[in-house]
Parts: sequence; C-alpha cells; structure tokens
Amino acid sequence: MTSTRDFDRYLRTRHAEIDVALEAALPIPPDCPPLIAEAMRYSLFAGGKRLRPILTLAAAEAVVESGHTGARSRDAGMALAMTGACAVELIHTYSLVHDDLPAMDDDDLRRGRPTAHVVYGEGVAILAGDAMLTHAFVVLARPQSDEPPGFDQRRLRAITCVAEAAGAGGMVGGQVLDLAATGTLPAGDDPHRRAGCEDAALRERHERKTGALIGAAAVAGAILAGGHDTAVAAVDRYATHLGLAFQIVDDILDVEGTAGDLGKTTGKDVGACKPTYPSVHGLDRSRALAAEAVAAAHEVLAIAGLGGRLAEIADWVVSRTS
Repeated sequence: MTSTRDFDRYLRTRHAEIDVALEAALPIPPDCPPLIAEAMRYSLFAGGKRLRPILTLAAAEAVVESGHTGARSRDAGMALAMTGACAVELIHTYSLVHDDLPAMDDDDLRRGRPTAHVVYGEGVAILAGDAMLTHAFVVLARPQSDEPPGFDQRRLRAITCVAEAAGAGGMVGGQVLDLAATGTLPAGDDPHRRAGCEDAALRERHERKTGALIGAAAVAGAILAGGHDTAVAAVDRYATHLGLAFQIVDDILDVEGTAGDLGKTTGKDVGACKPTYPSVHGLDRSRALAAEAVAAAHEVLAIAGLGGRLAEIADWVVSRTS
C-alpha cells in the first residue's frame, strides 16, 4: 500500500514528463503559422489533470511490471507508450476546445481561464482543435528510436484503437447524443428520451463521449508496451469501469462543485435540462454507482494480476473534487 503523498508525487512526475513530451512533439514556426502554434499551446498547457495520458503510461507500467509483456523494463515500456500518451492528450484537448464552442456547450471558462474561442475567435479555435486532432496521429504514427521488432504492428493497432475512440462511434458520436439530449439538433429531442429509455441513453452518451477515449488511452498504453492479448483485454475492461466512474463523478461535481475548484462553469447541465446521473438517479445513488464502478475496476485488476498504479488511479478518479 503506497501513501497518498507517494501517489501525489507519482502524478506530478508523470504530469511533468508528459508536458515535456508534448512540448517536444508540437509543431513550431516555420513549420506552421505562429498563430496556430500559439493557439494550440494556449489550450494544451492551460492546466488539467492529464488523466488520460497518465493512464496510458500507467497501463504500460502495469503490463510490464506484472509480467504480461516482453518489454525489457518498466521505463522501456513507458518510453514506447509516450507517443500514445501525447496523442490522447492532444485529442482530449481538441475535444474540449470544440465542446466549448457556441455551437456546442457555449462555455467561456475552461481550466480556470477563458476558452480558446473567447481569446482567439471561433475560427482559430476550430482550426486549433483540428490541428491538435490531426497532429495526434502524426505523433502516434511517427517512428521512434530503438523500436523493438514488430513495433509497427503495435503502432498500427494503437492508432486504430485511438481513432475509433475519437470518431463517429466514440467521442464524435457521443457529442451528437449530447446535443440531442438538450434538444438542439434539427431533428429535435433525443429519441431515447421520448421512448422512456433515459437511463440507457445516459449511459450510452457517457460511454461514447467520455468513456471511449479513457478506454483507448489505457488500451493504447498496454498495446504499445507490448502487452499480451489477455492483459490488453483486462485493461480494456478496467478502463470501461473507470470511464463510467469518472463521468458519474463529473456529473456530481457539476451539481456540487464550484467554478473555482473545477476551472469551468458549473450547473450548465441542469440549466440545459440535460439528463445526468444525479438528475436520473439522485446524488446518493450516483455516488453508490461510482463506487460500484471503481470496485468493479479493482476486481478486474485483481483477477488479471495487474499491479502498478491502475488501482490508485481508480480511487483517485472517484475521490476527486475537481
């Protein structure tokens, strides 16, 4: 059992390593116009927990430390997974930039400061998001030094996993369901709500919009580190439960949190009459569902024999206040 202080140190260390890798990976003038380079960095380095890239590295650590891969060492496994970590953070940040646009959630605060479209205008914000999304795959596809034999197949598998999570079946589809949940689509209200399947629609929306990339972040780390198929499958199951817990807690914090703590506007889901876990299940039941999801994540790890920091990350997700 590690201490809270030790885990906090781990998070800070990984956060710093990811920031260094992101800075090195981003395009700079004259390879791109100065304005787009500045706008990308504005949102990417605005703060944030770096949950998804930390999860990528933690999954790589876990499969190596547990003997579920042929990697030489934990550090070697994490080095191979760092491109995946950078890619998922680029994609996550792009999604936030686009999510904040007036055509979407219309937010003017993100990570404690004005959103990209407030600072740079809608056009540049859209293009900065587009640039981060496309550059994520440049980073992930670019060959690395000292790659082990057969790494091209791992890379291709990770690219496919991340692309599917970011696309129509994942985040993009989830955002469409999010718009439908507020009745802002041309076709009108969410058909799931009209059919009385609010709980199922809520879970599907969260699984696509939030859970898909969280799952891909973990799975990509396991793949890039050379995890065996059984370990990758276990990481996938773990991350499914983790993603659900994360979104339930996010919904709770939208009700109970403050803009100062969260760095973003609170209460918007309630104002938009958007179904959330607290609105559908109530706060107490929502907390219980988050705890159940974390317990299920722990069970997956125990059965698969996966150690490392994944269990602590699950506990961190459900206990967070921001």
